[in-house]
Amino acid sequence: MYNTPQKLVAEFVGTFTWVFAGVAVICSNQLAGGGSGLIGVALAQGLAVALMVAATSHISGAHFNPAVTAALWVTKRMGTLEVAGYWIAQLAGATAAAYLVTVIFPPEVWRHVSLGTPSLAVDVTPTLGMLIEAVLTFLLVFVFFGVAIDKNSGFNNLAPFAIGLTVTLAILACGVLTGAAINPARAFGPALAAHAWASHAVYWVGPLAGSITGGFLYDTLLMKKTA
Repeated sequence: MYNTPQKLVAEFVGTFTWVFAGVAVICSNQLAGGGSGLIGVALAQGLAVALMVAATSHISGAHFNPAVTAALWVTKRMGTLEVAGYWIAQLAGATAAAYLVTVIFPPEVWRHVSLGTPSLAVDVTPTLGMLIEAVLTFLLVFVFFGVAIDKNSGFNNLAPFAIGLTVTLAILACGVLTGAAINPARAFGPALAAHAWASHAVYWVGPLAGSITGGFLYDTLLMKKTA
């Protein structure tokens, strides 16, 4: 068994890597005048998540996302104090990643893209944005439970690939609409560093609603219960 500090370090590093990959590739695209575009953003974050899940899932469970942690709390797999510790580590990791990007890239680059802070497209209302983020996070948490939590699954060894691919799919599907944060920490870190708080509530309400629904649904209806 790993102790609490070890788990929190794993969550910090995993979340740091997710946010750093997402923000840095957006800034790189801006610096390169186009670069890899949405596909690059999606792949960078999906690969980052997959690699960190593979590296740390045996330590902390590899949440890297307050929404995922909330789903485990609702399904009574984590206590309230443990959840609070995970949230602090995740938000700290996201914030450290965002501030590091401001050091690496010229200010005129990261300011032009608001440091990769997720934002709503022109025709997307906050309500629609919450719905989109909720649906995408529902899918992420549903897959997370299916491959990482459900020990009756025959695909536990493929959890890094499945979870990373789900992140990639979400960004490819709806990244142009909301940024497809599917993670409050992914929105919080860049927003804090870039002072870009427009529609920030969307990236908490939507992911938390979707994750809690996804986790509860899988746990209640699909999880095989021990007699």
